Amino acid sequence: MSNSTALSGNLTRDPEIRYTRDGQANTTFGLAVTRRWQSRGSDDWEESTSFFDVVCWRDLAENVALSLTKGSRVIVTGRLDQHSWENDSGERRSRVEVTAEEVGPSLRFATADVSRTERRLPGQADSENGSSDPVEDDVVVAADA
Repeated sequence: MSNSTALSGNLTRDPEIRYTRDGQANTTFGLAVTRRWQSRGSDDWEESTSFFDVVCWRDLAENVALSLTKGSRVIVTGRLDQHSWENDSGERRSRVEVTAEEVGPSLRFATADVSRTERRLPGQADSENGSSDPVEDDVVVAADA
């Protein structure tokens, strides 16, 4: 069984980046996904909006934090993770968040400029210290609405 999802929506807040004690980047942002449809037999439009918390890790986290802002329209692919806890009143709470594997701009209503960023392989030292060259990956650094 696969736990994979793809969502297209708008950021509800600026991405917030943090670092773990180990130095791993972690970025979170809110995503609003709106579904719009026309009622059968009428000219009226209806819509429903769902809100998701999205979590990104490592290089993806840093690139998202540098590239996106509130209102950006993006496509997110990743897995759903459910978290449960008990609040101070003893009530069980839960939420579902998306752990992103990929985040990119939606080009339906915008254009984007793509540039390359250096990415180091796990355990790879800085090239200034005499190690091998970094690997380069495509990342989005700007999207124009």
